Amino acid sequence: MRYLKERQKLIDCARKMEQQKLVMMSGGNVALRLGEDAFLVTPSAISYDVMVPGDIVMVNSEGEVLEGTRRPTSDLKALLYIFENMPEVNVVLHTHQPKAVAVSLVTDKLPLISTTMVDELHGEVMVAPFTISSDQGMGEVTVAYAGKALAVILKQHGIMAYGRDLEQALSAAIYLEETCEVYLSVLATGREVPVLTKEQIAAEEAPRGYYGQP
Repeated sequence: MRYLKERQKLIDCARKMEQQKLVMMSGGNVALRLGEDAFLVTPSAISYDVMVPGDIVMVNSEGEVLEGTRRPTSDLKALLYIFENMPEVNVVLHTHQPKAVAVSLVTDKLPLISTTMVDELHGEVMVAPFTISSDQGMGEVTVAYAGKALAVILKQHGIMAYGRDLEQALSAAIYLEETCEVYLSVLATGREVPVLTKEQIAAEEAPRGYYGQP
């Protein structure tokens, strides 16, 4: 079996999504770009806690199965559309995280309200119009509403998070849920939600040289 390490990383990522309560059971999916015309995707309707590397499916850009016996995620068309139209993206995660769905019911945009959003999401997160599950439209609205951010909220559905690697995409999904919780908590007080100023955003975006390990 090829790409055993990468297959296991997809499973580990999916399990972290479930641990963070971004998905339940077999909900959502994880997809990884391998090369110009090969992608690894999680299968449909298999719980992450029992998933093994052999369950991960390799497909091409047309959605044809190259390796694997499982049926790929039902959102495959949407994922491949994102990869095709966002060449800088190597990983796409789809979740049904509840606080983001709640935000989608009350606003069309999650504004920049914290330094965490600037650092981990790179911009305000738009709420894309409703599209049915397992439809290419999920990918189309993601591309259309992405902007600078590393995630898009799908109205009354969930989110798409993406990035250069699994770590960045997962971080975006987790911190989006945290920010949605903060946003909803402020709304519950009846007060207006304060947003960062352009000057504050620019200062936070400026490199400061002390993040990460040498």
